[in-house]
Amino acid sequence: MRRSEVLAEESIVCLQKALNHLREIWELIGIPEDQRLQRTEVVKKHIKDLLDMMIAEEESLKERLIKSISICQKELNTLCSELHVEPFQEEGETTILQLEKDLRTQVELMRKQKKERKQELKLLQEQDQELCEILCMPHYDLDSTSVPSLEELSQFRQHVASLRETKASRHEEFVNIKRQIILCMEELDHTPDTSFERDVVCEDEDAFCLSLENIATLQKLLRQLEMRKSQNEAVCEGLRAQIRELWDRLQIPEEEREAVATVMTGSKAKVRKALQLEVDRLEELKTQNMKKVIEAIRVELAQYWDQCFYSQEQRQAFAPYYAEDYTENLLQLHDAEIVRLRNYYEVHKELFEGVQKWEESWRLFLEFERKASDPSRFTNRGGNLLKEEKQRAKLQKTLPKLEEELKARIEMWEQEHSKAFVVNGQKFMEYVMEQWEMHRLEKERAKQERQLKNKKQTETEMLYGSAPRTPNKRRGLAPNTPGKVRKLNTTTTSNATANSSIRPVFGGTVYRSPVSRLPPSGSKPVTTSTCSGKKTPRAGRHGANKENLELNGSILSEGSVPL
Repeated sequence: MRRSEVLAEESIVCLQKALNHLREIWELIGIPEDQRLQRTEVVKKHIKDLLDMMIAEEESLKERLIKSISICQKELNTLCSELHVEPFQEEGETTILQLEKDLRTQVELMRKQKKERKQELKLLQEQDQELCEILCMPHYDLDSTSVPSLEELSQFRQHVASLRETKASRHEEFVNIKRQIILCMEELDHTPDTSFERDVVCEDEDAFCLSLENIATLQKLLRQLEMRKSQNEAVCEGLRAQIRELWDRLQIPEEEREAVATVMTGSKAKVRKALQLEVDRLEELKTQNMKKVIEAIRVELAQYWDQCFYSQEQRQAFAPYYAEDYTENLLQLHDAEIVRLRNYYEVHKELFEGVQKWEESWRLFLEFERKASDPSRFTNRGGNLLKEEKQRAKLQKTLPKLEEELKARIEMWEQEHSKAFVVNGQKFMEYVMEQWEMHRLEKERAKQERQLKNKKQTETEMLYGSAPRTPNKRRGLAPNTPGKVRKLNTTTTSNATANSSIRPVFGGTVYRSPVSRLPPSGSKPVTTSTCSGKKTPRAGRHGANKENLELNGSILSEGSVPL
């Protein structure tokens, strides 16, 4: 049963009760029956009219609610479709009045959301238009007549944020490139001569279009300016090197050099012009002082020959070096040769430095070898002998390593250049082996000389007696080899007795016997009664002394130890 019917029945019951109550009142007051009937009819008519009116109003309200519900549902469906949300669904059973109220509330909410989205879309489109005009990029493709979804708005916001970041990065890049372009133009004394250059340098930074094309053109302009700057710097540096070379060759005094010191730095146009003027002036002086310049070049040539380990044949191959006709042609030949040698040295600099290091180590090694055979090294003070021995041992280890390293590098270089790497006219390793062989032969020769000298000295002493020794030398070496000294002294005493000579054990003057000696003809000396009972020194005894003499290299062979 509908609610209206229920209300009607309730109203009828209430009216019936009211009529019954009126009848009771009428009956109490004595109203006749016919009047009571009339009055009842009147009341019923009024009640019926009132009820009809109430029903009509309720029906009208019902129709309005139903119509409102229909309109709201239709608008709500449209809004849900535009906003890309799910259609509204009423939860559970509800009255028409409540349904209409809920629908109206939902419609108002949807309208608000639609308005907010449209406003945000408009704002984003304005920002997108501004950024795209600055970046020269196409606008974001989104229909402005429709209501954007939440996802579309989110993507649009991300797009605008990305444009802002792109603008910031490009603007920063533009500012940096512009600053470098201005510096290069100032360095080159260059004035902006194109509309693009004027836009970059002279116009406001915010008005510049930050398109990829403009950024690429900016980078290209910067590269061109930097290339011109580098070329200008190279030209200026070349002019400075030429000036310094001419200064050295012409022996220009320091006071005159300081006069142009202001243009020896920088690479601006006025600096380049001043450098060129100085070069022209020095070239004129060079022409006037041809002999002096050529001799200066020859000194530099000799230095490069030494650094490149040129042999005498290689040096003599450059015939103009020895010419004495100082002409412009001769100067040009020397200039070309010095340039060639300079380039040759720079290309092989590492190898030449390695060879130079080996040469220095080799000379130091030979010096230690020479000191090792010097008897005076035992009388030094301050521990120099120990230091020298340590350095000598270190060199004996490092020299072979250095040679192996150079050998590997030279072999690699020879494979790369398909030619031999020569030092002093021969292959480096052959040169090294030759130096070692010469060192070995020299040591062998020195050893043979010492042996021959000791042999001659021993034979002479056997014939004439040993030479006197100063006490200082004997005392200086006595603590080092006491056993050997005693042995030598014993031998000396025996020799002295055999030759009728008397001397102290630790040196001093030799006193000879008055008995005359035979000349060195190979005959034996005549013995006297003073040396009866004494034995003549034997060859074996002298052999032992010879071994003692050969200890410690050539130390004792120098005559510093008494025999």
